[in-house]
Amino acid sequence: MKLYRNILVAAAIVIVGALPAMAQNNSMTPYSKFGYGILNDNVTSAQRNMGGVGYAMNGGRQINTMNPASYASIDSLTFLWDIGIDVTNLWSKEGSTKGNSNGGGLNYITMEFPIAKNVGGSFGLVPYSSVGYSFGSDLVSGSELRDGSGGITQLYGGISYRPFKNFSLGVNGSYDFGTIVNDTYIYTSSSDESMFERVMKLRDWHVQFGVQYTTKINKTDRATIGAVFTPGKSFHGHTWGAKYDVTNSTTADTIGYSSMNGDYTSPASIGGGLGYWHGENLYGEVDFTYQGWKNAKFKSLENFESTTFDNRWKVAAGLQWIPKLRGGYVQRINYRMGGYFTHDYINIKGSNVREYGASIGFGLPVPGGKTIVNLGFEYKHRQANPVSYIKENYFNITLGVNFNELWFWKSKIR
Repeated sequence: MKLYRNILVAAAIVIVGALPAMAQNNSMTPYSKFGYGILNDNVTSAQRNMGGVGYAMNGGRQINTMNPASYASIDSLTFLWDIGIDVTNLWSKEGSTKGNSNGGGLNYITMEFPIAKNVGGSFGLVPYSSVGYSFGSDLVSGSELRDGSGGITQLYGGISYRPFKNFSLGVNGSYDFGTIVNDTYIYTSSSDESMFERVMKLRDWHVQFGVQYTTKINKTDRATIGAVFTPGKSFHGHTWGAKYDVTNSTTADTIGYSSMNGDYTSPASIGGGLGYWHGENLYGEVDFTYQGWKNAKFKSLENFESTTFDNRWKVAAGLQWIPKLRGGYVQRINYRMGGYFTHDYINIKGSNVREYGASIGFGLPVPGGKTIVNLGFEYKHRQANPVSYIKENYFNITLGVNFNELWFWKSKIR
């Protein structure tokens, strides 16, 4: 118990220290100004290399926060840490106007550990949504600048239990927090400046349930079915608008300060996946996610444009191949590839935002241990339809380090 306590204290210190870096990991797209920003699916670097699959994934060597039922697969002597960062290059086009920007930072930090026989646990920090943009336009008698930042982060903890062979269930509970700020600056031809600001400060909780079942196909092959469910709920926190006459005063006129409870909601979310192992070398998975955002509430504020949502769904597929588990170094590398398509929840004047992407990656074993360095390269495209508005293309480099050590091994003195 003392060892567990020391590990948890050390983990808490690392996670608290990572909070400022997580807060700076924003998007770089004007599409993030709508709703709660760009939503994330809690995928690790290894999963992003496979198109973002994970509902059926287990095995105990990679942390899988997409389905808490996977935690029971961890070995009784193993302790896992997984830290991911990414670097992004974005090039965009709107009509004849082109743009280019760079960004990135810490994406997530997670850990997984055994608790008892057939029981595993996990906790860490993962992004729920991110907001980040800055763009301007000309007006009849001046100019306009829009700027946004922030997002929602989840501090989660989860537990999983395997009541009998090949079947496991689990639950994640999370404390969600973050502040989203959307600013609009108006500059007139007479040099007057005004600012309209909308702020959303969220302090909330979420819960997610998951199950996995594995069946043997033949002597070498097996298949796993996984599913998750997140209940819909009302968001908690506060939101308000503010108007600043920057030219003549620094005092703001607050507009519509109110509790979010009852006026801002998230829908129920369901996801399912089918994974297939051919021997111990080849793994493939197909996932589907659905979130009914169309009926979610998002209150309009005076002097701010209204927001409407679409139902969000995503289909993803990925492959992983390990030539030889106990071969030479190149043969022990995890080779990965995948792709996805997302019909997003963001709706702009009747046009739905859609996104698709493809990725490749490599799980590079660290000599002398079980730690894996996950290096990936991802391309994705985002635009609205039928009116395209801004066309965005991304090239991402993802790097994750999955520390796998026998922390609970006790050496024997002979």
